[in-house]
Amino acid sequence: MGIKTALPAAELGLYSLVLSGALAYAGRGLLEASQDGAQRKAFRESVRPGWEYIGRKMDVADFEWVMWFSSFRNVILFTLSGHVLFAKLCTMVAPQLRAWMYAVYGALAVVGTMGPWYLLLLLGHCVGHYVASLLGQPWLCLGLGMASLASFKLDPLISWQNGFVTGTFDLQEVLFQGGSGFTVLRCTSFALESCAHPDRRYSLADLLKYNFYLPFFFFGPIMTFDRFHAQVSQVEPVRREGELWHIRAQAGLSVAAIIAVDIFFHFFYILTIPSDLKFASRLPDSALAALAYSNLVYDWVKAAVLFGIVNTVARLDHLDPPQPPKCITALYIFAETHFDRGINDWLCKYVYDHIGGEHSEVIPELAASVATFAVTTLWLGPCDIVYLWSLLNCFGLNFELWVQKLAEREPFAHIEASLSEQMSRRVRGIFGAMNFWAIIMYNLVSLNSLEFTELVARRLLLSGFPQTTLAVLFVTYCGVQLVKERERTLALEEEQNRDKLKPE
Repeated sequence: MGIKTALPAAELGLYSLVLSGALAYAGRGLLEASQDGAQRKAFRESVRPGWEYIGRKMDVADFEWVMWFSSFRNVILFTLSGHVLFAKLCTMVAPQLRAWMYAVYGALAVVGTMGPWYLLLLLGHCVGHYVASLLGQPWLCLGLGMASLASFKLDPLISWQNGFVTGTFDLQEVLFQGGSGFTVLRCTSFALESCAHPDRRYSLADLLKYNFYLPFFFFGPIMTFDRFHAQVSQVEPVRREGELWHIRAQAGLSVAAIIAVDIFFHFFYILTIPSDLKFASRLPDSALAALAYSNLVYDWVKAAVLFGIVNTVARLDHLDPPQPPKCITALYIFAETHFDRGINDWLCKYVYDHIGGEHSEVIPELAASVATFAVTTLWLGPCDIVYLWSLLNCFGLNFELWVQKLAEREPFAHIEASLSEQMSRRVRGIFGAMNFWAIIMYNLVSLNSLEFTELVARRLLLSGFPQTTLAVLFVTYCGVQLVKERERTLALEEEQNRDKLKPE
């Protein structure tokens, strides 16, 4: 109840005012804390000179972001630009061979970056999965995929395989893990699709064309084999009306986001402050809550920028890649929480939906979520913090279903039925606000540190109770209702568009 119900405009206006004021107040506290801590000895390693002409220092605690957009910026631009030009030339001259040209360029880029022995290592994994696909046993293909993934995540095999990389450089570990991990997922997808469609007779060449498509190779996102093969096999792809405009808009948004993050890091040291718990413990409760929230927002922005750049190139190649992840601000349900839509789609198709079915029964859902997070744990690299993250998020996902099932029983179902639809939406919004902070805390464990997560939880739930706790929940409740209103509006627009397309 209440999902499609609108709240009064005045009430929504009040929620907007409260949320804007709270964010401004918390942001001001975080800005003052960043300015006060800029000269601290503990900040010297990760807060370094930035824009000298305005005398601001910059938070450089995120190694990957700094490498992508400083040391390796020109290499990335050169490689992707070469792919775009090469792909355009091949599409004009020999469109029927464009998939082969993508694979050849990608393989050459891998050789130039990681060396020929690394390429041979990945080819060995590809051949192994292709042979397994010929046997037509899905359990064998999935088992081999998990074994291959484990070989890139656990010693001593990971150290042995890392030795195939030629030379040493700053991003070597990131590129090795990315290229190897995504290769295994792609090979597993190919093998499982081959088992599901034995009549289509996919070849080893199809797997190589799928795996060595350069824009997706190192950092994803991953497209399942069936989708990629269907799209890349089009001999004469045709663009939809206005598609080029959307591609240019996506590229512009990615550039704008990079600039915005650069500006933000000159004023807010959100990645460095949590590393100094003594300093972080002196922050006001509002600033500490904003710091926890902004850490997750940044991780979403980082993923959105990376996938935005890659997806722009993929769309120029006439592909329809997975969308960027849903913004953390709009997440108040564990079932919709993910930071990589491609991996989420892969897990749902081959593990979660396969075991859980409609996700409406408690036991199958528990089995599906445990299996899914077991694979996710292996993907992220087994360690204590990943075990904890998986356990918390697996619990959150199942707890949602338990609460939903409980709400469908008496007397709760009767109580909700007696409420108006607007009141039902408000009650659900309260649970959504609590769920929102559970999502933040459960994911902060892996994105930052367990010690910082404990500090935030202790301040917001114990020492700050009840004033801080209720204030943060009320502000979050306002945000959840605004998100629900946007979702309701979008759903109505989609319904109206579908009605227009129906024949009279």
